[in-house]
Amino acid sequence: MNIWEPIKVGHMNLEHRLAMAPMTRSRAEVDGTPSPLAAEYYSQRASMGLLIAEGTQPSDDGQGYTNTPGIYTDAHVEGWKRVTSAVHAAGGHLFIQLMHVGRMAHPDNTPHHRQPVAPSAIAAGQKIFTAAGMQDMATPRALTKEEIKATVQDFRRAASKAIE
Repeated sequence: MNIWEPIKVGHMNLEHRLAMAPMTRSRAEVDGTPSPLAAEYYSQRASMGLLIAEGTQPSDDGQGYTNTPGIYTDAHVEGWKRVTSAVHAAGGHLFIQLMHVGRMAHPDNTPHHRQPVAPSAIAAGQKIFTAAGMQDMATPRALTKEEIKATVQDFRRAASKAIE
């Protein structure tokens, strides 16, 4: 096997076996919609072949960093369609990383400014970048069993939206 050999991944034929790993770029609008800058960023890297887009929230409770994308509203889906079209036009392929940040968050970075949620109420003990500068991450509120089930559904919906 050679990294320069073509490979088929699902329905995609890739020219080689290299991929660009997901990296938080913070190029989304405040509401989590991928911006034109995100489309430009990813299309500029399309020659890599397979790109894995940055961590993308399946719900508003999943956001914890400033200007990171979501995929739970129609506007988000339309934004990702623009990104995907730009990548395809440049000859690349795009996967998306679905990510709920859990306790790694701060209320200032969420659209609703609520306490973060996680499986347990254990603080991360770290700082996080916010619009006001570096702040301590908030102690999360533990999810109920019903909320955990709802979060699983959020991931299912997000996965469906990602392939629209």
